Amino acid sequence: MIKKFIMASVAALAMAGTCQARDISVMQFNVWQEGTSVPGGFEAMADEIAKQAPDLVMLSEVRNYKGTRFCDRIVKALADRGIEYHSFKSQDTGLLSRTAITDSVTVYPYGDDHGSCYKLITYIDGHRIAAYTAHLDYLNDTYYEPRGYDGNNWKKMEPLTDVAELTRRNLLSLRDEAARDIVADAAKERELGSLVFLAGDLNEPSGTDWCEATKDMADHHGVVIDWPTLRILADGGFVDTYREIYPDPVKYPGYTYPCSNPIIDVKRLSWAIDSDERDRIDYVFYMPDKALKLKKVRIIGPQDDIIRGQRVTTEWGARDITAPIDTWPSDHRAVVATFKLK
Repeated sequence: MIKKFIMASVAALAMAGTCQARDISVMQFNVWQEGTSVPGGFEAMADEIAKQAPDLVMLSEVRNYKGTRFCDRIVKALADRGIEYHSFKSQDTGLLSRTAITDSVTVYPYGDDHGSCYKLITYIDGHRIAAYTAHLDYLNDTYYEPRGYDGNNWKKMEPLTDVAELTRRNLLSLRDEAARDIVADAAKERELGSLVFLAGDLNEPSGTDWCEATKDMADHHGVVIDWPTLRILADGGFVDTYREIYPDPVKYPGYTYPCSNPIIDVKRLSWAIDSDERDRIDYVFYMPDKALKLKKVRIIGPQDDIIRGQRVTTEWGARDITAPIDTWPSDHRAVVATFKLK
């Protein structure tokens, strides 16, 4: 009788625990070749992740240099800082979870540096979570071409402003193929009842940032275009967290690249040195669910931008930008989205 009472009490407490709301946070972080591009970059990367302590971390530019396993090194570095994470071996992109990983899957395989996507499955307060990390093809980067730079070799060219031709060239990349694979896999996860998150450096802007209101900003040269990869994700049910919180792209452009890393020469930070190449190419997405409510989105990194080869102090205003601890390990800013999980 006592045993049954104890078991019933434990079950009741467990159910009560799952009914409590809690926050869940998701971080996208391009770590610029595992932090090796910046002196002390790896340690700075670990410091920043430990400071933010997100539930899920999606990393871009994982290389496993010299036969090492980056996943093991970053998990140990975080454990040394007093925070436990779980991971698995991957290439180009990486995933970290504060809760145990029950499965990991290659959704879009890495090959010849044309991008990758991996998925992990974990459980948080009884919810099945499917988390995707993506770092998509950097070639046929057509958003450079309105700015007068070739999207494959970054040599100067006459600015291309024909939307049909820009779209055609952009679809020569493998970004759209990867996006379709992600959408198809995520649809299966939704059928299983999973809460779905995707974050990554997609190497492509959003059409919400290249609209009529922004056609004269950041050297768009009048171009208004619905960039294909982001359209595929949106049509597949993914919601861009930054634009949900900050829908006005003029007041809140949310640029994530290139940021002005103060200890790195400007020429290493810019691919189109004579243009204004600022764009938002790092994202956190989710698929809406009654168990989730988006609370806030923060951009983390240096406040200054690179514009035409110069460091420029950007007035971020009401945009929530958080300065890094000390050394910043990247040429991108990171993004952290926080949700209320029922």
